[in-house]
Amino acid sequence: MHPGLRVVLVVGTRPEANKLAPVALALRAQPGTEAMIWCTGQHARWAPDMLGHFGLAPDLDIATPAGNGELGLLAAALMTRLWAALAASRPHVVVVQGDTASAFAAALAAFYARIPVVHVEAGLRSGDCRSPFPEEAHRRAIAGFATLHCAPTPAARDALLAEAIPARDILLSGNTVIDALRLIRRIAPAGGSLPLAAGRTRPLILVTCHRRENWGAPFLSVCHAARRLAGRGDCDVVFVLHPNPALAEAARAILAGGPRLHLVPPQDYPGFVALLARAALVLTDSGGVQEEAAALGVPLLVLREATERQEGLRSGVARLVGTQEAAILAAAASLLDDPAARAAMAVPSTVYGDGHAGKRIAAAIRARWQPTPAVPDLGQMIPSASLEAGIPA
Repeated sequence: MHPGLRVVLVVGTRPEANKLAPVALALRAQPGTEAMIWCTGQHARWAPDMLGHFGLAPDLDIATPAGNGELGLLAAALMTRLWAALAASRPHVVVVQGDTASAFAAALAAFYARIPVVHVEAGLRSGDCRSPFPEEAHRRAIAGFATLHCAPTPAARDALLAEAIPARDILLSGNTVIDALRLIRRIAPAGGSLPLAAGRTRPLILVTCHRRENWGAPFLSVCHAARRLAGRGDCDVVFVLHPNPALAEAARAILAGGPRLHLVPPQDYPGFVALLARAALVLTDSGGVQEEAAALGVPLLVLREATERQEGLRSGVARLVGTQEAAILAAAASLLDDPAARAAMAVPSTVYGDGHAGKRIAAAIRARWQPTPAVPDLGQMIPSASLEAGIPA
């Protein structure tokens, strides 16, 4: 084995920390591999906290100055500082995840520094660069910089192939969020730390909403729908506030004090997973929650006009409803009023992964960048049939 493979994993946000933790753990389990975690500060508190649940910590903090959320300034600052750190450290490989400003800036910086880029959760496409914004544009750009594309599903792989990415550069890996979900339920149970007693006698509806394209009127519409759902009297609504203070303030203005409506602060990962597992129905615009709910068998309504995670829709575990108050209420009522319909959706699915994606990605990185033996065909490393069938356990 090559004794000195040095890999940098760039973490900006809490979801990136969650989805890269299994990759970092798998890389560190390989003899002769140094896996370093660099945090950009995009989620200065939440990303390190998430890593801590997996026994991990940043090896380097990139001092990105706090700003007003302006994307251009953020991306420029991130790219400049990451490029300088890469020039000084010269790792063999840089790993980025998803579609955040941190992932985009790190991929561009590594490309400029002529360092190979591995893109985890590659190939997600909505078909509209304005939705989600700016994530769709980021992930399309990262595809142009990446050397190895880790596609979480067959559909993501097919999207990359359609964009003329060579098959030899695509690994059908499964989604690392399923690895993280399984790990956290085993190593950090939170059954005794739930923040409320809601859902003990009535169905619990869990609501999260934060995506940039939903800021403004769509977010307020979601809040009004949540209040009216709680007003039915036959369910508890738990609305998880986002760390963004403007979103939290807007939610409180509409939801505070409502009967059977529980506003809870941002949860740590074990606490959120425990809430999600207890929910009868989840309403969310989060990509990661779409994947986690499918794995847990929790029926889900997607609060977006389009989703790049079509697998959940096709398998029947999720429905796309948008952000209009009337549409949300109608879709939720159709499930609350029809227990059989809700039960039909409440079936755990492996459509997003089997919990072994991190190991596959780590093995592919090792095989690709060790000097000997000859690099294998990544498409042959894992039988694609096992993933085509829904990535069974």
